[in-house]
Amino acid sequence: MNTVYNRGNKLCLTKSLSAVLFGWLLLGSCKKEFLEPQPLSFYEPGTTFTTESGLQAALATSDRHLRNYWTIGANISTPIMTEYTFSELAVNGKTDQAFLDDVNIKLTPTGGAADNDDNRISYFWNEGYSGIKYANTVIAYADKVQGLAEGTKNAYLGRAYFHRSYRYLSLVFQFGDIPFVTQLLQVPKQNYRSTKKEAILKKITEDMEFAVQWVPDQANTTYVGQVNKGACRQLLIKCYLATGQFQKAKDQADILINQSGYQLMQNNFGTFNPGGESQTWTITRNVIWDLHRPENKLIAANKEVIMGLPNRGSSESFTNFLSMRIFGPFWNSGEVKTPDGRTAVNNYARNNGNYNKSYDYVRAIGRGIATIRPTYFAQNAMWGINGVMDQGDLRHNSAVGNWVTMTSLKYNDKASSYFGQNLRLRHPVTNNLLSGDTVRTWFDFPHYKIFLNDVVAEANQGANQFNGATLGSNADWYLYRLAETYLLRAEAKFYLGDATAVADVNAVRSRAQCTQLYTTVTIGDIMDERARELYLEEWRHTELSRVSYCLALSGKPDEWGNTYNVDTYDKQSGTGLTGGSYWYQRIVRYNNNGFYNNGKEIKVGSRTYNFTMGKQNLYWPIPNGAIRANNKGQLSQNFGYDGYDVNTPKWSTWEEAVGDESKTE
Repeated sequence: MNTVYNRGNKLCLTKSLSAVLFGWLLLGSCKKEFLEPQPLSFYEPGTTFTTESGLQAALATSDRHLRNYWTIGANISTPIMTEYTFSELAVNGKTDQAFLDDVNIKLTPTGGAADNDDNRISYFWNEGYSGIKYANTVIAYADKVQGLAEGTKNAYLGRAYFHRSYRYLSLVFQFGDIPFVTQLLQVPKQNYRSTKKEAILKKITEDMEFAVQWVPDQANTTYVGQVNKGACRQLLIKCYLATGQFQKAKDQADILINQSGYQLMQNNFGTFNPGGESQTWTITRNVIWDLHRPENKLIAANKEVIMGLPNRGSSESFTNFLSMRIFGPFWNSGEVKTPDGRTAVNNYARNNGNYNKSYDYVRAIGRGIATIRPTYFAQNAMWGINGVMDQGDLRHNSAVGNWVTMTSLKYNDKASSYFGQNLRLRHPVTNNLLSGDTVRTWFDFPHYKIFLNDVVAEANQGANQFNGATLGSNADWYLYRLAETYLLRAEAKFYLGDATAVADVNAVRSRAQCTQLYTTVTIGDIMDERARELYLEEWRHTELSRVSYCLALSGKPDEWGNTYNVDTYDKQSGTGLTGGSYWYQRIVRYNNNGFYNNGKEIKVGSRTYNFTMGKQNLYWPIPNGAIRANNKGQLSQNFGYDGYDVNTPKWSTWEEAVGDESKTE
């Protein structure tokens, strides 16, 4: 018997309502500060989810589940980093172990696609379908709640559609053609068939049109972090783009920008948190710094946030987000030396006799281990506009403290004759490298994005590792904000041939106080601006995959003049420069100075790394465990991976997929 029980303020389901593909439905860990569900007594599921409080608990779990893509995981990894290592912006950096460097060879359905420190591909698959199950629970039971007004019921449905559509939009651009699941089944189903992505996209677009009609604005939601109309409209814009309905995408963006009460934040606002040790690293207050302080992200004064992901409070409503540890360089490694052979920068605790406030980098910028690290393009070339490095751009500005360069740090070993001087990568006389591991220990980074107060370490005078948000910290994050809406509208205008796309990109640049503005924009300029503005907010691989598909639908050229065929752009393999998708072209063309497919091996100690990415890696392999679990049917494996068969049957419409869901044999 399935039993729902209450543990404190948690709603827990001991057995599944249905087994959908793999895994069990677990509606657990719902805490009032974040999710606002009321505690329930002992219920049967059929009773629980036919009450409004049951629907609220299921949706609250869905809301919270979204946050986990950024925050959940071990203290050296988090799922969102995988989205960046499969892009032009970052690579794996943890060189003390083997990792997924040679992606073209190592990424297979049985190996490489994992849920561990080097990638979370399987996590995205499993948790994507878990999120779909949570949403399907609400959809299945909404009609069974007695006395629920039609508008209220439709708002619940709209929020559930948002959650389901968000997961499907991500999954189809991560994995391609996948099973389409809309129902809660009473017995496990093991004969699923994949559904073509265009069919899934059609259905979720229809669902989001419904959601935009019925889900209330943020002002009328129950709690911060709840799905609202603005978030539904933002997702609908992406759905319209993904289905080639570019004019509708623009129209929805017009409403969100001009008629919904949102605006780009142009001036300082909220609380000024200058960071860790300001005597070591000074922040000159600016709008970009304020915009990305977690304590400012979800306040009423922030008119730019469309939907946020609250992460604060007690141990039951908070998850650690060790952003500085995961995304920052390992600057205190013994691999980084002074020219006279001593450790370049030490992470002295405050109770250490060598401690000096002017060199307290561990509190000022955090102590990283570079589980992933940005590419040369992300650190340097991307910031050049009109052939000029934009010195005014607050997002790449060391003068105000937002951006950290390694050469702005100073040697802090008093025994070194170089004490107090700025770090240098090469010896001033011999020109030899002063770092034995430039992958992990030497790169520049956006301090304003990854800095989070480490409350636990701050309370400990002996702490010498400040890693990010720990219990008691605030780690609120953005899901959607208006800056992205401007860039989505620019993208829609580009496909439509509307030259005013440049104004939308420049609106985002002007807010960042850029001195260089565009006169015209390509799709490459728009995607570059997304990279500058939305680092660690957008799902970078998914967005590049979506844009690759949109470019093929539109027939418009990329920045190099390439056009793409919608039937073939994702059916190529190899590591050559020609061919492949737009996603692939960006990876290989923008990283010829550093990592993927440049033919150079990188040696770190006794290890040798060869960073490659194949054209077929646009889509990740369907995990082998999912294929085995579906042992009475056949899921479609993606092109370029073992098990791919062009003749594997797929559903061509979402109606066919839904009609088959109840057939278990």
